[in-house]
Amino acid sequence: MTQFSVNGRAVTVDADADTPLLWALRDSLGLTGTKFGCGIAACGACTVHIDGQPVRSCSFPLGAVSGKQVLTIEGLSHDRSHPLQKAWIEEQVPQCGYCQSGMIMAAAALIKERPHPSGEEIDAAITNLCRCGTYARIRSAIHRAARGMP
Repeated sequence: MTQFSVNGRAVTVDADADTPLLWALRDSLGLTGTKFGCGIAACGACTVHIDGQPVRSCSFPLGAVSGKQVLTIEGLSHDRSHPLQKAWIEEQVPQCGYCQSGMIMAAAALIKERPHPSGEEIDAAITNLCRCGTYARIRSAIHRAARGMP
């Protein structure tokens, strides 16, 4: 049994401690916004925040989140009102959309650390893969969101 908080709600998951957090979120808690992409922490589709830091949940063991705060795409905003979500829509970023929840979570961590990142800082921080190649729109959306952050 692992106890932690997800999107501000206390939860307990009954699974092996070495179960990847991704599967606990999706299978045990029904939070399917976090996607499986590669299983080796390379693509970033599974990015969530643990105690405010971006983590690739496909390779992060469930036991390591005991007592911690986890934020998923579902907890970023319930109504798409987060500046990044608005910017993603306004810049028409998604094509297939599969990588987008992880991409947005990585961008949220970047903007929290660097409220007005340069293009170079975005390129260095956002290492998630987008198979559709919408990187220019992703960068534009991050800049737009940064301008709209309180």
